[in-house]
Amino acid sequence: MEKPVVIVGLGALGSHVALFARNWGNPLKLADFDHIENKNVLSQFHTRMGLRRNKAQALQQTLQGLFGTKVEAIPHRLTDSNAEALLGGSALVIDCVDNAKTRRTIQEFVRKNSIPCLHGALSADGAFGRIVWDELFVADEEGEEGQATCEDGRMLPMFALVAAQVALSAQAFLEGGARRSFQVTQSGTMRLA
Repeated sequence: MEKPVVIVGLGALGSHVALFARNWGNPLKLADFDHIENKNVLSQFHTRMGLRRNKAQALQQTLQGLFGTKVEAIPHRLTDSNAEALLGGSALVIDCVDNAKTRRTIQEFVRKNSIPCLHGALSADGAFGRIVWDELFVADEEGEEGQATCEDGRMLPMFALVAAQVALSAQAFLEGGARRSFQVTQSGTMRLA
């Protein structure tokens, strides 16, 4: 059996990456502790039917129901103490979280265990995104802890564009080992490495 791909963070970026990952040969593990709120359906690949449900579990049901995708839901917050259980043995970890502490937890674990990791990020206003392989990635600090990002859905096409680039980069890695990093803006995509 193929090793799983783990997507951590199922908000505006990660939920759309999971949608694009549905046809990969690797099993998918989706991790997020958060619950779906009304504001999330404007910018995330979550439905009103999932309101108040855990994001990982709701997305699991959506992907299985719509596409027959086999998905394991992990409805827990990633911490130093459970990183092995959530991330260990993965073919690839895709980081789509929006806080520096969790990004550092992911980075420390994947580096210690030599697990490939692709970091995806959106600016707080959704105007640009970055897709960076771990060896080039530096976690930046949040402007304000818990700061709302990408809430109103106005930038939904941009979120999908960045998510598609994350998925393309991950797919190229899974199919042939290529590691390509990018910056995406409304005016274009620039390859970083």
